[in-house]
Amino acid sequence: QVQLVESGGGSVQAGGSLRLSCAASGNTTIRRVCMGWIRQVPGKEREGFLSIDSLSRNTAYADSVKGRFTISLDNAKNMLYLQMNRLEAEDTAMYYCAAKPTSYGGCLIVAEVPLYPYLGHGTQVTVSP
Repeated sequence: QVQLVESGGGSVQAGGSLRLSCAASGNTTIRRVCMGWIRQVPGKEREGFLSIDSLSRNTAYADSVKGRFTISLDNAKNMLYLQMNRLEAEDTAMYYCAAKPTSYGGCLIVAEVPLYPYLGHGTQVTVSP
């Protein structure tokens, strides 16, 4: 089992920045994981928009966040981060981190992040125009 806890959400004006964190704990025998970020607006499907391979550190970004958001991983601290710059009102959503143990990779399809088996409880991000 893997437990994920997000933090860092809040309210910000358009153009501002926020940094989300995700603390992972649980099964310490897992050697390699795909990790990613999902967001969801009420009434809409969850959207996977960022992912990272814990071994290769390769990343994948959805077009909607490319150039504005950055994903990073600190394996020593079991922490996943999401740096969000130039926020827009359309970024308002509940943000979740997600994880999927893997033996081969396969972490670079952001549309699959909502299907990862481990999900945090989320942190709200609200961007005012």
